[in-house]
Parts: sequence; structure tokens; C-alpha cells
Amino acid sequence: MKLYKAYTRRNIGKIEELSALSSQQLHEIKVVSHVLPFKTNNYVVEELIDWNNFENDPMFILNFPQRDMLKESHFNHLSELIKNKAPKEEIDKYVHHIRLQLNPHPAGQMEHNVPSLNGKKLNGIQHKYRETILFFPSQGQTCHAYCTFCFRWPQFSGMDDMKFGMKQTKLLINYLKQNKDITDILITGGDPLVMKASILAHYIDAIIAADLPQIKTIRIGTKSLSFWPYRFLTDPDSEEILDIFKRVTDAGIHLAIMSHFNHPQELNTDAVVKAVDKIKQTGAQIRTQSPLLHHINDDPAIWSEMWRKQVNLGMIPYYMFIARDTGAHSYFGVNLQNAFNIFQNAYQNVSGICRTVRGPSMSSSPGKIQITGVASIKGEKVYVLNFIQGRVPEWVGQPFFAKYNPDAQWIDDLEPAFGEKEFFYEKEYQRLLKTEKLPETVLITEDLQSA
Repeated sequence: MKLYKAYTRRNIGKIEELSALSSQQLHEIKVVSHVLPFKTNNYVVEELIDWNNFENDPMFILNFPQRDMLKESHFNHLSELIKNKAPKEEIDKYVHHIRLQLNPHPAGQMEHNVPSLNGKKLNGIQHKYRETILFFPSQGQTCHAYCTFCFRWPQFSGMDDMKFGMKQTKLLINYLKQNKDITDILITGGDPLVMKASILAHYIDAIIAADLPQIKTIRIGTKSLSFWPYRFLTDPDSEEILDIFKRVTDAGIHLAIMSHFNHPQELNTDAVVKAVDKIKQTGAQIRTQSPLLHHINDDPAIWSEMWRKQVNLGMIPYYMFIARDTGAHSYFGVNLQNAFNIFQNAYQNVSGICRTVRGPSMSSSPGKIQITGVASIKGEKVYVLNFIQGRVPEWVGQPFFAKYNPDAQWIDDLEPAFGEKEFFYEKEYQRLLKTEKLPETVLITEDLQSA
């Protein structure tokens, strides 16, 4: 398949040619996509979605905005504005009003993860954990198709003051030279693999040429294997992409392709099987991750099947995340008790080779907090929690306990157990917030981008 069609809110009518969507369903997609970004392509439409049962198909729900992703009052008012052909300014104002209520940047991404270099904030880097930085190349801040749950939806929705992006590799290299504890670079987006190979090479080759002995791993976060495996097979520069991967591994740097798979259906096509094999031949490893999502994969059988298929293809299951409190969280969210039950049941039904996966994990502002159990201790029912990663490295691996709350969906919904006033990390975390010594993210200004 060499043809590539993108379907977005601007050409929703073209979807009529490919599906049995009613005019009302098309209208509902149009309404919701004014708020949450919509983009899909012919691979998703033709190879991943079961159009005989599309309303319940996880790939359809994963790609096509659903009415219930907005509050009923928001949907109804916006629907009326669109039907009545209200002025664009009025529609845009109401859309912005809705978006601001959807927690556009959870876990302190804008406030506490953006670092500085020589007194200037670096737009396009996040440095939350000592060993790892996230790098957002500006040309990679879109995707082959958009997930309806995406916690980075502001990147694609025109909220310019909430975008990450960086063109300046020199600033990245200088920042790495000044922060020698950094061993891992995660190139992310959007999806960096929407970039042309020549652009990706510009960034990768600069990192290799900088000869930074402390850099042991380059990670690339991508949904391409799921939404456009032809990126590695038949795109005009697919071989160049694979050559870039090979240059990284030949340089003695570990290359980890952090691939997002949300459902076993994404692993069933011939194209994805061939693409995985092509990537593995470069010496790169593929690690897999996904949030736990109501309507998509909130069933332990789905997860155990997905992990088995990934391992059979030579990939490494890595993370099960709890969906972040942003965007359509009310539609996708799963409470912590159910999340733990799903993880535990799935984990129990796979062999040890699949149990590299960690979860369920909350990527909160203090760090990645894992639910490791629900227990009764001294007569009190509690969640047993643990930092997989933390803003302060000493927090990692320390178990702690929260009062059991059957409705909790995030760490912010929990209280310390056993009469404690605060969790063990909170005093130091608040001190870091007040003294502004949290690692900051890189938001780069226009005058620097031309360099």
C-alpha cells in the first residue's frame, strides 16, 4: 500500500465513501472534532477497523471522536452553534472554553518540566527525571493518525501557547553537555517518525557526532507501527529511516523504539509483522506501552493476548499506564481498583517472558507511581504504591500506602493511610515546587529557532 490519505475534520465528508456512517454520526464526529483533534488514514480505515460492527470496534473508537467524549451540555451547545452556522469567532471562543476545562497539560508538563539553558527556557525539551530528557523536534509534532485519548492533544488542536517544539539541535547538545547525569534521550511528539528521514537524520546524527559518552540510549516514541507500518516498508525514504536506526546501534548507542499498541487488532496485519522484523534487523529493540482505556482495552484477556503477540513478534512489553486526567478522560478513565484487577489478571495469565511489563502506573507530577497491590494491613484496606520513577531518585522503590478509595482514578484522589497527614514524598516535593528547583522543560522562542 503506497497510497496515503489523511482524513481530518476538514474533509470529514470523504469518510462517507468508506463506511456506513449516518449523517447524524458524521455530525457528531464533526462536533467533537472541533474540540479534540481528529485525523486518520486509509491504513487504519481499510485494515484495522471492522466496518461490520464499527460502533463497537476498538479501532473505530480509538480514531473517530465519539459524542460521549464531551459533556452533554458542551456537546449540545456546540452542536447548535455549528447547525446554526454561528460565526467562526463565536464557535472558536466556545471551543476554547471547553478545552480549558479538559486539563490541557496534566502532571505539570508546562510549569515544572521545562528546563533552561543560560537563563533561557528551552521550548521543546522536558527534563523531569535525572537520567532522561524528552526532546520534541518541531517537525514531529503531528502523527499519522490521532488517538482519541491522547494526553498531548493540545499539540494538534491549535492551542499554540501549549505546544512543545524545538528546531535547535545545538541547544539540545549544549544542554546535554551541561547535564552529564542524562543517559537517555526520548525523542517524542506527536510522532517523530512522521518526519522525513533527512530531518530525523539531522537530529540523530548531531547527537552521535557530539560524542557524548554519557548517552547510552536513544528512545523514539512512535505509533507508526500501529497506524502506518508502511513507514518502514514502502514510503519513499523507508530504507533511509532504517539506515538511521542502524547508525545509532553501530555507534554503540542502544536504540529503543517505544511503540504504542492499544489493542491486539493493531498487531494482526502482514504490514506490521514485516515492519517489526525490518526494525529488529537494525539492532534496535521495540518496547511496547499503552494506557488502560475504557471502551478500548479494559479487559484482562485483551492485555494478555496483546503481550503474548508482542513477545511472539520479538517486542518487549514495557508499561501499562493509567489514563491521564486530560481530554476525554471521563470517557476513557478506569478507577484504580479496576485497573489493578485488570493488570493482575492479565499478568497471571501470561508466562514469565511477558512479565517485563510494569503497571498499572500513573505518570503524575511527582513521578511514575505504580499500584502494586490492594491489601488489608492492621485492619485497614489500603492501596500499596511504589515509585517506578521519581523527580527525586531516592523516592524510587520506596513502598507507601494510601487509604482505599473505590472511586479513585488518580493519585490526587488518594489520602495517606494509617493516620498519616501526608505521603512520604510530599514535603520534599512541595519544597521543590516553592524553590523552583524542579527540572524545567525547554520551550524555545522564535529568535532562537532560526539558529
